[in-house]
Amino acid sequence: MSDDRYSRQMRFAGIGAEGQQRIRQGRVLLCGCGALGSAIADGLVRAGIGFLRFVDRDFVELSNLQRQVLFDEQDIAEQLPKAIAAERKLSKINHEVVLDARVADIDHTNILEFARGVDLILDGMDNFETRFLINDAALTTKTPWIYGGCVGSHGQVLPIFPGETACLRCLIGDVPGPGVSETCDTAGVIGPAIAVVAALQVVAALKILAGRRDMISEVLTVVDVWDGSLRQMNLAKLRERTNCPACVGGERDWLAGRKGSQSTVLCGRNAVQISPAEKQQLSLAELAARLASSGEVSQNPFLLRLTLPGNVHQLTIFPDGRAIIKGTDDITVARSLYARYVGI
Repeated sequence: MSDDRYSRQMRFAGIGAEGQQRIRQGRVLLCGCGALGSAIADGLVRAGIGFLRFVDRDFVELSNLQRQVLFDEQDIAEQLPKAIAAERKLSKINHEVVLDARVADIDHTNILEFARGVDLILDGMDNFETRFLINDAALTTKTPWIYGGCVGSHGQVLPIFPGETACLRCLIGDVPGPGVSETCDTAGVIGPAIAVVAALQVVAALKILAGRRDMISEVLTVVDVWDGSLRQMNLAKLRERTNCPACVGGERDWLAGRKGSQSTVLCGRNAVQISPAEKQQLSLAELAARLASSGEVSQNPFLLRLTLPGNVHQLTIFPDGRAIIKGTDDITVARSLYARYVGI
């Protein structure tokens, strides 16, 4: 480890040389490499985390560049998955960090594998279904995790310590119903809000990894960068008051697969993700040959893209059989296109 690289961080009294060594030994799972995720990954890698596994299901698009700090126009031209593009950038920032990039959709069948052997989980997701799944996995493995969410100009951050503090289900209870909460479709999102929320998540992560758990209070931090407000809600007694079915009662509805969906409308994208009931292993080359007469086909080692005549619908298909159907937010339409062109 280069002391010169981290010299300013080590001079900070909250970390010091011992804290930096602990950070260097830390192992983190980051769920999502989009807006929050890319900023979190950048902060952790620059801080000298030892090992970072990051998982993302999506690919880089033009609308990402307004707020997703690890990506550029070349990534779009190369049709790169976000995890691969992030790995390329992060490896140039700090070669000392061990990076484990996974192009995958996090679900109940794989999250425990992704969480194996890590000290901390960070939330860079854009949907509550996956967050409740992370919550279940963290409770099962007794791994601390840091919830973060952002929409419009405001966001929330909550560090969660299984068995000690309130969990996400204590706070929210269940996935908010359609139309109940704001989304990036309805409220948009601005880059500075992402930067602040991600920074608060990284600070909490550094405290935990540096051995300063005592510096973290049981509070939900709510920030709005547009009106310049920051407030904290004390959650110290919430776990006892709610008698939470997850962290007190032991329920794991999302981890058991009893809750969750194989079809997801992607926030702000006019797109739907379809996942097969069972993981597949497609040959993208064979699929490209089969689809050659169906529309414009392009392919790289990570994905295949089919643009249908008229440019209304576009299918991006991954080797595990998952597909993102762009041009509709109607799950029925997306499933029909998936069945017609992927056929599994």
